[in-house]
Amino acid sequence: MELSIVMPCLNEATTLPACVEKALAFLQSSGIDGEVIVADNGSTDGSPRIAGELGARVVNVPARGYGAALSAGIHEAKGTFVIMGDCDDSYNFLALQPFVDKLREGFDLVMGNRFQGGISKGAMPFMHRYVGNPMLSALGRRIYGNVVCHDFYCGLRGFRKLAVTRLSIQSTGMEFALEMLIKAELYELKITEVPTTLSPDGRNRKPHLKTYRDGWRSLRLYLLMSPRWTFGIPGIILATAGFVALAAATLNMIPAAWTGLAHIFSTVATVLGYQAILLAIFAKFIAIESSLHPPGTKFYLLQNRGTLERFVIIGFLLALLCVITGIVVQVRFRSPETGIFPTGLLAFLEIGLIFAGQTVLAGFYFGLLHLLRERRMFPRKRGGD
Repeated sequence: MELSIVMPCLNEATTLPACVEKALAFLQSSGIDGEVIVADNGSTDGSPRIAGELGARVVNVPARGYGAALSAGIHEAKGTFVIMGDCDDSYNFLALQPFVDKLREGFDLVMGNRFQGGISKGAMPFMHRYVGNPMLSALGRRIYGNVVCHDFYCGLRGFRKLAVTRLSIQSTGMEFALEMLIKAELYELKITEVPTTLSPDGRNRKPHLKTYRDGWRSLRLYLLMSPRWTFGIPGIILATAGFVALAAATLNMIPAAWTGLAHIFSTVATVLGYQAILLAIFAKFIAIESSLHPPGTKFYLLQNRGTLERFVIIGFLLALLCVITGIVVQVRFRSPETGIFPTGLLAFLEIGLIFAGQTVLAGFYFGLLHLLRERRMFPRKRGGD
């Protein structure tokens, strides 16, 4: 079978018939060997019965959630290609040929673009159309390097089933479609987009989508799936700014009245920056182990068994260097009048000792991650096996 058209459904008796009929009509008119699947998420308005009577295959999904319904429907799909779309009659299931053509050309994921195809009046709320969707789509392109897609939230999309099932999408809610696109980019799938239209949905109730709640959930997913932008880049900026400010204070480039505060805030910024950089590396490894990211990372050397020992040695050497430097400075360079240790150098030594401790602790954490990775890749056989 070439194509499965999957529709998630929760109490869509009003609009479901039109969507199923259009999808079946498309399959017949185009001569495509295909099926229509309605993944029902616990409807109580007779939607499953209606879908079955019209000729769709109904998949009952006990787990609640938009993503859970789609995941089950995709799993049950028999087609090589899958096209998913909401059954609220906002998408035109008679106009799926561009998706099929691109899939036949060899693309793994074909996104619809409603801004190119046309959005009918009243089909999309003002905030979604002119603020939320463009802003979050632009942010997604910036974070994940996706220069192809300009409508990250289009619910009508087609994909090669085998390629997408390998992504191990975990979201059970509205983030499912967004996680699909992000992971497709991370796993370097072949992606394109085609124009599609959006019409006002035909439901006589409020949509399931919640503007601010789902907008935050989108942003939250962006941040959780990008350790580089969440921790790495802010950490580098913070540590660099703190180090530069501390150096300026030490060299008396800041007014004396502000030197004390400059030392405090620059020290804190430098330490937090280093912590954020370590967190970026930790988060990257965890994302790989939990299948959020594909295997492989620029920090692959840190995945070796000897990372723990190397970090412990580096940490102790750094601490020893700081202690020796402190003793030398205290003996030879302290103020002859007061005997006070130079304030600027004291701050640098404090940071060095904190870095040393953090490095040692990070080494043990890398060791733990490596141990978990070994257990996952080479599980031990239990007694008698």
